[in-house]
Amino acid sequence: MADTNSPPTMKDVAREAGVALGTVSKVINGIPVGESYRVRVEEAVAKLNYRVNSYAKGLKTNKTSTVAVMVPNLVSPFFAMLVNSIYRELSNRKHRMLLFATDFDPTQEQEYVILAEQQKVDGIICLSYNPELKVAESVPVVSIDRYFGGQIPCVSSDNFGGGRIAVEKLYENGCRNLAFMRIGSKLTNEPNKRKEGFISACEMRNIPYTLKIVDDGTPYSAFEEFLQEHVNDGRLDFDGIFCVTDSLACRIAGYLRGMGIRVPEDVQIIGFDGVRRFGDQEYFCSTIVQPVDEMARTCVEVILERDMGRSPSLVCLPVEYAYGGTTRS
Repeated sequence: MADTNSPPTMKDVAREAGVALGTVSKVINGIPVGESYRVRVEEAVAKLNYRVNSYAKGLKTNKTSTVAVMVPNLVSPFFAMLVNSIYRELSNRKHRMLLFATDFDPTQEQEYVILAEQQKVDGIICLSYNPELKVAESVPVVSIDRYFGGQIPCVSSDNFGGGRIAVEKLYENGCRNLAFMRIGSKLTNEPNKRKEGFISACEMRNIPYTLKIVDDGTPYSAFEEFLQEHVNDGRLDFDGIFCVTDSLACRIAGYLRGMGIRVPEDVQIIGFDGVRRFGDQEYFCSTIVQPVDEMARTCVEVILERDMGRSPSLVCLPVEYAYGGTTRS
């Protein structure tokens, strides 16, 4: 019998089942054996409460069925939605998730990558703010929204197309003077294309537009001051605004209402992300919806692909507009 003070081993299971150690290994790893042997092994596993030491197994097979996921935080509803979808996709494939929240700190990102490598993860899915991020060549990596070069696949939504869709919807709703508002990182990344799509659509339709772009860390009051500077005789110079995130769109709507400007009667606003109240109810604002579930599924499929070299360097997934109360229905 197994020592009651230590967890049972495969040898204990083999002894209890009356079979060879190799037979136990086959059953545990899903390799076919005779039905009677399989039943005896499973009964012994249940009786002894045997648990596979996945870490030790990983050292032997170089696979731990664990994927590290690195995002800036779980406060942002979009990041939380994305992590939840990645978790479900990994779980469906019998993999675990090792989660790191980096607080936008490039140094901490690198430290977490090292920790993930030490844990022998099968791969890393990351939304990074460190353009110099270094990962061992032996560890597969998939980046979200950040292009690190052809050797690291990047999964993103169609940010450029989303900017164009926002302009087209505002124009369709009667807007003829637009503003684009953004707060974000100076790093070159896929979300920057939201501005490029916005400008492209405005110039194609000869729509006047104004850009208000500030860097991360700038107080949101900068946007309120900008809006106040563009109010004349109680009216805003713009009748349509595209914001780089839903969070910013909601703030802008609040500022305008506080200034006595009606949303959407006087000014229509579209955000970007597709964030919903309580995660599954109505949208916080009219928005360009990112396909979060498909992004998560694609990241997991790519990271678990046996031959990462076959994966495209950039996977761009379609977005769509959704009404959320800050545009005319």
